[in-house]
Amino acid sequence: MAIVLGYWDIRGLGHAIRLLLEYTESNYEEKKYIEGDAPNYDKGHWLNEKFKLGLDFPNLPYLIDGPHKITQSNAIMRYIARKHNMCGETEAEKIRVDILENQIMDTRMDLVRVCYSPDFITFVDFLAYDVLDLIRIFEPKCLDAFPNLKDFMAHFEGLKKISAYMKSSHFRPTPIYMKMALWGNK
Repeated sequence: MAIVLGYWDIRGLGHAIRLLLEYTESNYEEKKYIEGDAPNYDKGHWLNEKFKLGLDFPNLPYLIDGPHKITQSNAIMRYIARKHNMCGETEAEKIRVDILENQIMDTRMDLVRVCYSPDFITFVDFLAYDVLDLIRIFEPKCLDAFPNLKDFMAHFEGLKKISAYMKSSHFRPTPIYMKMALWGNK
Protein backbone atom coordinates (compact mmCIF):
# COMPACT_ATOMS: atom_id res chain seq x y z
CA MET A 1 0.00 0.00 0.00
CA ALA A 2 1.31 3.45 -0.92
CA ILE A 3 2.17 6.05 1.69
CA VAL A 4 -0.16 9.08 1.52
CA LEU A 5 1.27 12.57 1.89
CA GLY A 6 -1.38 15.23 2.41
CA TYR A 7 -0.54 18.90 1.95
CA TRP A 8 -1.57 22.11 0.24
CA ASP A 9 -0.96 22.22 -3.50
CA ILE A 10 2.19 24.30 -2.94
CA ARG A 11 5.88 23.65 -2.37
CA GLY A 12 5.97 24.84 1.27
CA LEU A 13 6.69 22.35 4.05
CA GLY A 14 5.90 19.45 1.72
CA HIS A 15 8.91 20.00 -0.51
CA ALA A 16 11.59 18.53 1.76
CA ILE A 17 9.27 15.61 2.54
CA ARG A 18 8.73 14.93 -1.17
CA LEU A 19 12.48 15.12 -1.78
CA LEU A 20 13.12 12.59 1.00
CA LEU A 21 10.37 10.26 -0.24
CA GLU A 22 11.83 10.39 -3.75
CA TYR A 23 15.41 9.91 -2.52
CA THR A 24 14.40 6.85 -0.49
CA GLU A 25 12.36 5.52 -3.43
CA SER A 26 9.31 5.32 -1.19
CA ASN A 27 6.03 4.35 -2.82
CA TYR A 28 3.76 7.32 -2.13
CA GLU A 29 0.88 9.31 -3.49
CA GLU A 30 -0.12 12.86 -2.74
CA LYS A 31 -3.40 14.25 -1.54
CA LYS A 32 -3.23 17.91 -2.58
CA TYR A 33 -5.54 20.41 -0.95
CA ILE A 34 -6.53 23.56 -2.83
CA GLU A 35 -6.79 26.96 -1.17
CA GLY A 36 -9.40 29.35 -2.52
CA ASP A 37 -8.60 32.73 -4.00
CA ALA A 38 -8.59 36.14 -2.35
CA PRO A 39 -10.16 37.74 -0.49
CA ASN A 40 -11.32 34.77 1.65
CA TYR A 41 -8.66 32.14 0.80
CA ASP A 42 -11.20 29.39 1.48
CA LYS A 43 -9.66 26.31 3.11
CA GLY A 44 -12.84 24.23 2.96
CA HIS A 45 -11.18 21.57 0.79
CA TRP A 46 -8.93 20.70 3.75
CA LEU A 47 -11.34 21.57 6.56
CA ASN A 48 -13.98 19.16 5.19
CA GLU A 49 -11.55 16.25 5.71
CA LYS A 50 -9.41 17.50 8.60
CA PHE A 51 -11.19 15.62 11.41
CA LYS A 52 -12.14 12.55 9.36
CA LEU A 53 -8.65 11.12 8.86
CA GLY A 54 -8.00 9.82 12.38
CA LEU A 55 -5.02 12.10 12.94
CA ASP A 56 -4.11 12.69 16.60
CA PHE A 57 -3.19 16.30 15.81
CA PRO A 58 -4.99 17.15 12.54
CA ASN A 59 -2.72 19.40 10.53
CA LEU A 60 -0.97 19.75 7.19
CA PRO A 61 1.26 18.19 6.15
CA TYR A 62 0.28 14.69 7.21
CA LEU A 63 1.63 11.30 6.26
CA ILE A 64 -0.28 8.03 6.48
CA ASP A 65 1.78 4.86 6.22
CA GLY A 66 -0.47 1.91 7.00
CA PRO A 67 -1.38 2.20 10.69
CA HIS A 68 0.99 5.13 11.23
CA LYS A 69 -0.63 8.57 10.96
CA ILE A 70 1.80 11.43 11.44
CA THR A 71 1.49 15.21 11.38
CA GLN A 72 4.12 17.93 11.78
CA SER A 73 6.69 18.21 8.99
CA ASN A 74 9.73 17.38 11.10
CA ALA A 75 8.03 14.35 12.69
CA ILE A 76 7.24 13.14 9.17
CA MET A 77 10.82 13.72 8.04
CA ARG A 78 12.20 11.93 11.10
CA TYR A 79 9.82 8.96 10.58
CA ILE A 80 10.95 8.51 6.97
CA ALA A 81 14.59 9.02 7.94
CA ARG A 82 14.38 6.39 10.72
CA LYS A 83 12.93 3.87 8.26
CA HIS A 84 15.98 4.42 6.05
CA ASN A 85 18.67 4.80 8.72
CA MET A 86 19.22 8.50 7.97
CA CYS A 87 19.22 9.95 11.51
CA GLY A 88 22.91 9.39 12.25
CA GLU A 89 24.56 6.26 13.58
CA THR A 90 26.44 7.33 16.69
CA GLU A 91 24.94 9.34 19.52
CA ALA A 92 27.17 12.28 18.54
CA GLU A 93 25.84 12.14 14.95
CA LYS A 94 22.24 11.94 16.18
CA ILE A 95 22.75 14.97 18.43
CA ARG A 96 24.28 16.93 15.55
CA VAL A 97 21.35 16.00 13.28
CA ASP A 98 18.88 17.16 15.98
CA ILE A 99 20.69 20.48 16.38
CA LEU A 100 20.86 21.08 12.63
CA GLU A 101 17.17 20.22 12.23
CA ASN A 102 16.17 22.85 14.74
CA GLN A 103 18.59 25.48 13.41
CA ILE A 104 17.21 25.02 9.91
CA MET A 105 13.63 25.33 11.16
CA ASP A 106 14.51 28.56 13.00
CA THR A 107 15.84 29.95 9.73
CA ARG A 108 12.73 28.75 7.86
CA MET A 109 10.45 30.48 10.37
CA ASP A 110 12.37 33.74 10.04
CA LEU A 111 11.87 33.58 6.28
CA VAL A 112 8.16 32.79 6.73
CA ARG A 113 7.79 35.89 8.90
CA VAL A 114 9.36 37.95 6.11
CA CYS A 115 7.04 36.48 3.46
CA TYR A 116 3.80 36.78 5.42
CA SER A 117 4.45 39.90 7.52
CA PRO A 118 6.16 42.56 5.41
CA ASP A 119 5.83 45.17 8.18
CA PHE A 120 7.60 42.97 10.74
CA ILE A 121 11.32 43.56 10.26
CA THR A 122 13.92 41.15 11.62
CA PHE A 123 17.65 40.97 11.05
CA VAL A 124 16.94 38.19 8.53
CA ASP A 125 15.33 40.80 6.26
CA PHE A 126 18.71 42.54 6.09
CA LEU A 127 20.53 39.30 5.30
CA ALA A 128 17.97 38.31 2.68
CA TYR A 129 18.14 41.75 1.07
CA ASP A 130 21.94 41.68 0.97
CA VAL A 131 22.11 38.24 -0.66
CA LEU A 132 19.36 39.01 -3.17
CA ASP A 133 21.01 42.33 -4.01
CA LEU A 134 24.33 40.60 -4.67
CA ILE A 135 22.62 38.11 -6.96
CA ARG A 136 20.79 40.97 -8.69
CA ILE A 137 24.06 42.86 -9.21
CA PHE A 138 25.64 39.72 -10.66
CA GLU A 139 22.63 39.03 -12.93
CA PRO A 140 20.35 42.08 -13.17
CA LYS A 141 17.36 40.18 -14.60
CA CYS A 142 17.47 37.26 -12.15
CA LEU A 143 14.48 38.47 -10.11
CA ASP A 144 12.28 39.29 -13.11
CA ALA A 145 10.43 35.96 -12.83
CA PHE A 146 9.88 36.43 -9.09
CA PRO A 147 7.51 39.35 -8.42
CA ASN A 148 7.35 38.59 -4.68
CA LEU A 149 11.11 38.96 -4.37
CA LYS A 150 11.09 42.11 -6.50
CA ASP A 151 8.38 43.51 -4.22
CA PHE A 152 10.42 42.57 -1.16
CA MET A 153 13.46 44.37 -2.56
CA ALA A 154 11.44 47.48 -3.44
CA HIS A 155 9.74 47.48 -0.04
CA PHE A 156 13.05 47.13 1.78
CA GLU A 157 14.72 49.86 -0.30
CA GLY A 158 11.68 52.06 0.33
CA LEU A 159 12.02 51.90 4.11
CA LYS A 160 12.63 55.48 5.21
CA LYS A 161 15.91 54.84 7.03
CA ILE A 162 17.25 52.47 4.36
CA SER A 163 16.35 54.86 1.55
CA ALA A 164 18.08 57.73 3.35
CA TYR A 165 21.18 55.64 3.95
CA MET A 166 21.34 54.55 0.29
CA LYS A 167 21.26 58.22 -0.75
CA SER A 168 23.96 59.23 1.73
CA SER A 169 27.71 59.47 1.26
CA HIS A 170 28.10 56.62 3.78
CA PHE A 171 26.51 54.07 1.43
CA ARG A 172 29.06 51.70 -0.16
CA PRO A 173 27.52 49.85 -3.11
CA THR A 174 30.98 48.93 -4.45
CA PRO A 175 33.48 47.41 -4.26
CA ILE A 176 31.67 44.31 -3.13
CA TYR A 177 34.73 42.15 -2.53
CA MET A 178 38.45 42.53 -1.97
CA LYS A 179 40.83 43.31 -4.87
CA MET A 180 41.84 39.65 -5.28
CA ALA A 181 38.26 38.67 -6.20
CA LEU A 182 37.56 37.88 -9.83
CA TRP A 183 34.23 39.72 -9.73
CA GLY A 184 32.90 42.63 -7.68
CA ASN A 185 36.33 44.00 -6.84
CA LYS A 186 35.86 47.48 -8.35
